[in-house]
Amino acid sequence: MKIHIAINGACGRMGQRLVALAKEDPELQVVAAIDSATNPLQGKDAGEVAGIGSIGVPIRYDIPLGLRVDSLIDFSAPVGTMAVLPVCVDRQIPIVVATTGHTDAQKAEIEAAAHMTGVLFAPNMSLVVNLLFKLVKLTAESLKGKGFDPEIVERHHRFKKDSPSGTAMRFAEIIKDVQGGAFVHGREGIIGERKSEEIGVHAVRGGDNVGEHTIIFTTIGETLELVHKGHNRDSYARGALLAAKYMANRPAGRYTMNDVLGL
Repeated sequence: MKIHIAINGACGRMGQRLVALAKEDPELQVVAAIDSATNPLQGKDAGEVAGIGSIGVPIRYDIPLGLRVDSLIDFSAPVGTMAVLPVCVDRQIPIVVATTGHTDAQKAEIEAAAHMTGVLFAPNMSLVVNLLFKLVKLTAESLKGKGFDPEIVERHHRFKKDSPSGTAMRFAEIIKDVQGGAFVHGREGIIGERKSEEIGVHAVRGGDNVGEHTIIFTTIGETLELVHKGHNRDSYARGALLAAKYMANRPAGRYTMNDVLGL
């Protein structure tokens, strides 16, 4: 029996790739494609919007009553997440939140939803990035107190609305949790020497870069760089689809990509 998934943000770049890749997966069936009520593509077939031909699922702003949905992927915008979250809570539909840029209050609301339904909330859906989270933690632990300065540089396309990326901030939080310190977002002017407790976070925007993160641990005489480069959006889409499979019909609770990867 196929896993029935819904996609929130189906008209966006990521949403379209999710529709297309789900169509290729024999274990999945897209049964709902959701986007803003004001989107001009409302009513169009989600497959045609994604460029793969008709799949018999129209773009809607809601999930039809009585429709079986085993899990939902939210790859939209913060306002889109908050619009679909109450529906998932009410109908106990497990949700994979792949959207970034939420406020602290919105994040708290998403976390609270895990008391009523399954919630997997991750700043990045790439399987390799999630493995890199673990490697960065190991590195921070191994180099703690040994004079290494941590810096993070992220690069994304010119259209990205939030900065720095949620992924970059997750790397920074991992380092802070291990070593302590304070975030510094860029530097300008005569600011004096770098303080040992700083965790530098820098955002580059331009072109069509789908995502690149470099975590630097540097000291006098040597440097270690941990790098991930996304070649296209499919790595994020495939990770989200794998997460949707994992979350299908899961009970209420908070889940992470570590659960999906078995880390």
